[in-house]
Amino acid sequence: MNIAEWVQSYGYVAVAVGTFLEGESVLLIAGAAAARGHLAMPAVIAVAALASFLGDQMYFLIGRRYGITLLARYPSLQPRAARVNDLLERHHLPLILSIRFLYGLRIAGPIAIGMSSVSWPRFFLLNGLGALLWATIIASVGYGAGHALIHLLKAVDADELWGLSILLILGLVWWLVERRRGAKNKT
Repeated sequence: MNIAEWVQSYGYVAVAVGTFLEGESVLLIAGAAAARGHLAMPAVIAVAALASFLGDQMYFLIGRRYGITLLARYPSLQPRAARVNDLLERHHLPLILSIRFLYGLRIAGPIAIGMSSVSWPRFFLLNGLGALLWATIIASVGYGAGHALIHLLKAVDADELWGLSILLILGLVWWLVERRRGAKNKT
């Protein structure tokens, strides 16, 4: 089952679980589902903001309680944690507000913040504001893309879709051939 089917089948539960654990792809699809009338946009934003907020609170508390042990056990997290700590020293307010927008820091970021000197009440408030902004922006992008796709598909007839499909296939074949030629020329 892919993410779109998961969101369609389980609705807000899928949005909650997906944004608690990961985020963007589930929320983009949920926004597109709201554009098609399958979900309500305010509920998508509320569920995503709350679940994302709770996920980051959990990771913050894990960092606060088990951070040193986690870094010792998973050394691959050490460079990310060090990067977040360096940024926290200089820019803790914008970093906490935007941590969920920074690729690769979705889980390691709140853990590293939990390991820092940032107080829990400060993180709680900034994380809540960041979660609301993130959910609104990402769901809105999905909603806009969903509406654009609806309008595009209404404006395109079957012959145009076949033509576009053939062009895409030809483009893919051309790209694969060129890529293979480039690989042969390198050896």
